[in-house]
Amino acid sequence: MATSSAPQVQASVGFFPYLKWEPELTALAKRFRDNRPYPHIRLVDFLGTDTATAMAQEFPHPSGVEWTQYKHTNENKLGMPKRDLFPSTLGAVTDELNSREFVAWLSELTGIPNLIADPMLEGGGLHQSGPGGYLNVHTDFSMHHYHRPWHRRVNLILYLNPEWCEEWGGALELWERGMVRCGAKYPPLLNHALIFATDERSLHGFPDPLTCPEGTWRKSLALYYCTVEQDKKFAVHSTDYHARPQDGWGKAFLIWLDKKAVDLYSRAKMRFGFSDQFASKVLGFLSKKK
Repeated sequence: MATSSAPQVQASVGFFPYLKWEPELTALAKRFRDNRPYPHIRLVDFLGTDTATAMAQEFPHPSGVEWTQYKHTNENKLGMPKRDLFPSTLGAVTDELNSREFVAWLSELTGIPNLIADPMLEGGGLHQSGPGGYLNVHTDFSMHHYHRPWHRRVNLILYLNPEWCEEWGGALELWERGMVRCGAKYPPLLNHALIFATDERSLHGFPDPLTCPEGTWRKSLALYYCTVEQDKKFAVHSTDYHARPQDGWGKAFLIWLDKKAVDLYSRAKMRFGFSDQFASKVLGFLSKKK
């Protein structure tokens, strides 16, 4: 799956540049807390340039059967949450960003103690969207589908698009509570990482279909971090999609209807423990029929 032109990166080398980011951690934590519309931060040149370039160049081709199809009213993208399918550098970086050392650093940045990584990459992993791809504005599901005490708290999205033109769209929009307006917007540029709190305020998405050329894909690595809430109750909800003010009543109704279907699916998934593979095959089949 890797291309021969990808730079060779030694797996034994630490990928996250602690020496670069550690001296700034106090200031970064303040920026994270103070940013609006909810706590978040963008880190440019998150990893070394050679590492990010290698990740982009070995990103698996979208035609592979291992991709999960996320194609319904509220999204049009591909996902790969299985770590054992990742090419070498993508896998090694994922492992490091799920390591105890990095998760401890992330706890300091976000001010959320006792974060843990999700080795299952549930809802995360590799994502890509081609021309016409989109993801409607939403808040993420709050509880891990297979570990019920795990409360999702932080998202980390690392973008892997070396030649992305901003006029193609695909910028991640962060919306204010109540969908009043978009409060911040970040293009998916190579080696830019966006870290944000995951709660009922964290409305985000790229709702306008991509206009990139055929053969070009918006690529990213998404990781989620949780806290274990054995003795505490927290609001449990599925992915909650929202219409924008400009979407109109017809589209808003379809977004709401699809959201209800996703909620039923999510609850069935938690109860019966099945994976997304069957739903992926059905959605992929229906997409080809269209």
